[in-house]
Amino acid sequence: MKLEKGVETRGVDEEKWVYDSSVDHKGRVPLRASTGVWKASLFIIGGQYMRPLMGYKDTWVIHQDLKTAARNVNYWAGVTTLMPLFGGFLADACLGRFTTVFISSVVYLLGLILLTLSTLVPSLKACDAAVCLEPRKVHEWVFFLAIYMISIGTGGHKPSLESFGADQFDENHSDERKKKMSYFNWWNLGLCCGLLLGVTVIVYVQDHVGWGAADIILTAVMALSLAIFVVGRPFYRYHVPSGSPLTPMLQVLVAAIRKRKLPYPSDPAELHEVPKSRVGKGRLLCHTERLKFLDKAAIVEDWENCAEKQNPWTLATVTQVEEMKLILNLAPIWLATLPFGISVSQTATFFVKQGTMLDRNIGNGLEIPPASIFALSALGMMVAVAVYDKILVPLLRRATGNERGIKVLQRIGFGMLFSISTMVVSALVERKRLGVVEKDPVKGSLSMSVFWLAPQFIIIGVGDAFTLVGLQEYFYDQVPDSMRSLGIAFYLSVIGAANFISSLLITAIDHVTGRFGKSWFGKDLNSSRLDYFYWLLAGMTAANLIVYVFLAKRYSYKSVQRSVAVADCCEDGSEGSMA
Repeated sequence: MKLEKGVETRGVDEEKWVYDSSVDHKGRVPLRASTGVWKASLFIIGGQYMRPLMGYKDTWVIHQDLKTAARNVNYWAGVTTLMPLFGGFLADACLGRFTTVFISSVVYLLGLILLTLSTLVPSLKACDAAVCLEPRKVHEWVFFLAIYMISIGTGGHKPSLESFGADQFDENHSDERKKKMSYFNWWNLGLCCGLLLGVTVIVYVQDHVGWGAADIILTAVMALSLAIFVVGRPFYRYHVPSGSPLTPMLQVLVAAIRKRKLPYPSDPAELHEVPKSRVGKGRLLCHTERLKFLDKAAIVEDWENCAEKQNPWTLATVTQVEEMKLILNLAPIWLATLPFGISVSQTATFFVKQGTMLDRNIGNGLEIPPASIFALSALGMMVAVAVYDKILVPLLRRATGNERGIKVLQRIGFGMLFSISTMVVSALVERKRLGVVEKDPVKGSLSMSVFWLAPQFIIIGVGDAFTLVGLQEYFYDQVPDSMRSLGIAFYLSVIGAANFISSLLITAIDHVTGRFGKSWFGKDLNSSRLDYFYWLLAGMTAANLIVYVFLAKRYSYKSVQRSVAVADCCEDGSEGSMA
């Protein structure tokens, strides 16, 4: 009876206070009623709503030759792709997510200010191409310093801001856990709203007012975004970093190798784990049968001495072993999502390029800028996210009994089906456009409306609502709790790596097709065969989907012990937790 009374008291206390290892802005245990959940995450999503506007500033013309310009773009893209991994590590290991977001946002803002100065200040501006063949050195230095500061800032706030928003929900509280399942949907809805404004308002200002006006707007919006984020400080819950998350994993590997010849214990309960009475605010993971070699790191050799006092490089806990298993299990899923990323990367390149070859007039002398076609993808994703969260999830919960509706890997798989459909539709539309060009080589495809591209943009947007949002949830939840900023960085690395692979794929196809006939990629779209390329991507993604389904069915989700009071009850991430 005393145990039941203690459990009841603890339950009442947990309704008032948050016991998930987080603290409030004064370092105290957070009060549930005044911190976290939507009251805090809305400040974060509000700031995120502003940030996508920054991504639509086109490459600045500084009179470089094509080869030099391409090399500089590749350097910048490489740094931008790698920085989230570094920024995520700093956030998890030492700085904390709030501090990382704040510092990186300041760096980002300073980069935008420099970029604006390089546009408006006469002594820093690029000279007119008609006046000089090479840019002023001072402009080159200021410009490159600015864009690399923006790259560094992006690397800090991208992985940390999203994970910090998800941290505002307590996974051990049933009501907050359900709200957290909607967080990534609404995060991406805010992202799409900013994207929509970026490809319409900002692009219009750039084309009709000037680069200087666009730069001023971008800088002002970033400053407002940072202000919104800082104002929400009293409402946030903060997870204190506990050192490098990579060290315990290295310790597991070293301990497992050192004890590789030891026999497995007959009972997994004999493996070393922190006593439940000493867990504190952290979470214990349940033992799994996968990758059993690593279990040897938790075998206790010296029972006479206190296990907790033994060298961590020779003895690990079951939770540390399971965290290592989680990271190793991410690798196949990461690889299996790359073909989807390659398909998505076409929207910002060939899809937009196709738009330049079509009739973009919408009446009264108005012409849609090529980049603004991207708004259709954003609209498709916004509608799909809202429908999924408010209609499909409640229906699926009743049908499957799963708190999430469907498992996160199933959601990603459904999105891949949409990406296959996108490539098929894109191939058919491009074949139609080339047919028009063949009939009228002089006018070309200008007789076709740009809205022929609407289906492929909308379908890929709907697919993103499933796959991109699902990937964010997956990489946030299926990493160890101490690595959640890095988890979002892993998601971002899928997109970055896919962009590089797409470039390599195009180069390889160009070489092969050019050697045995006419290259699929000519000097312009009318002399190219993008339809063949789209069919190839559709086939690659379809074949990869088979492999992905095989991996998803065999995947074992993170299993977390629910509480100290229910020590033997594990929660499978595929059913009730964030997975």
